[in-house]
Amino acid sequence: MKPKLSLSEINSGTFIKKALEIFRYQAENNLIYKEYIERIACDVKAVDSLEKIPFLPISFFKIHKIIIEEQTPQKTFLSSGTTGMERSKHLVADIALYKIAFRKGFQYFFGDPQDYTILALLPSYLEQGNSSLVYMVSDLIEQTKNKDSGFYLNNLDDLMNKLIKLDKEEKKVLLIGVSYALLDLIERRQFQLKNTMIMETGGMKGRRKEMIKSELHEVLKKGFGVSEIYSEYGMTELLSQAYSLGNLVYQTPPWMKILIREVEDSFTMLPDGKSGGINVIDLANINSCSFIATQDLGRIHPNEKFEILGRFDHSDIRGCNLMV
Repeated sequence: MKPKLSLSEINSGTFIKKALEIFRYQAENNLIYKEYIERIACDVKAVDSLEKIPFLPISFFKIHKIIIEEQTPQKTFLSSGTTGMERSKHLVADIALYKIAFRKGFQYFFGDPQDYTILALLPSYLEQGNSSLVYMVSDLIEQTKNKDSGFYLNNLDDLMNKLIKLDKEEKKVLLIGVSYALLDLIERRQFQLKNTMIMETGGMKGRRKEMIKSELHEVLKKGFGVSEIYSEYGMTELLSQAYSLGNLVYQTPPWMKILIREVEDSFTMLPDGKSGGINVIDLANINSCSFIATQDLGRIHPNEKFEILGRFDHSDIRGCNLMV
């Protein structure tokens, strides 16, 4: 039987019980996840803690349809990528649940979208189409009910003028942008913004040389004239997002949790403070797979916040070649 899921009712006291309930449901009803569990010889009945749950390598979303049996996708999101790159596919069976997850997540960290003018600079996502990030930001823009909110593709001059105008009017502005496009913007003009929050969504998308987060944020802070850069940590394969509120340390909403695994032995979890591969539990993924081993490296802080240290090749995720 499918577990009942109310994101509003998930907290530190209920998370583990609900996660184990969803694990058992997906281990039986997600055929790809079920086969993976069988191939690694995991005894589902013996899984009694988060650390014992098998995490599905994220690369499986590129080669398999990850969805609960007999569910019909209402929407298929595709990851961004460079030309010729195979893109991950997330088959979303309940688009309303995605809206609930990202709306509640945004409100949890930033409050009501109506308090903001939201400007979006996400050209690569707009160009490639079927982006879960564009879907989320488009909905948040609509929720602002503000005629000044909107997307910008390559019209950087219009965006510059809008940013300066709104900042002078002391409007509360949130600019959400992919890293390379934000760098393009500040190369055209240096800003001194006093009422604007800058949020980068990561990734150079093959347009620029990759930079470590701390270096990127220093360049952006100087270019926009702000004291902090905010950051969103999300991916096509998830329905929830973590956010950094300006210090390179991320926080998750109550229904999402980060675990760190050994790089050499991906079935072994590490304690707080140790660096390793990032595993994500996203309970909003109840209709696909809530337990994903990413290609990101990170470290957990004692207060359950976490930082991202970089990426590694998918071949380092033990088990990722089992079902190619």
